Amino acid sequence: MSREHRALKAADLPTPDRFEPITVRVPDACRMLGIRRSKFYELIADGEIKILKLGSATLVPMERIRALVRRLEDG
Repeated sequence: MSREHRALKAADLPTPDRFEPITVRVPDACRMLGIRRSKFYELIADGEIKILKLGSATLVPMERIRALVRRLEDG
C-alpha cells in the first residue's frame, strides 16, 4: 500500500480571517494539556486553573491554560 503525500490545497492552509479562540470548553482544554477530565477538575479544585461559567457552559480562558503551562515549566 503506497502512502503518497498529497499536495496542499488552499483549503488546507489557514486563512487570514481564522482566529484563535479566547476560551475553550473543558474537553478541548484536556486535549490541549494531554490530561484526563478528572485531573483537570482536580486542578480547578486546587486553584491551579480558573474557569468561567456562562449559563451551563464551563469555559477555560486560553490565557489561563498558558499560565498553567508556564508555572509547570518554571517548576
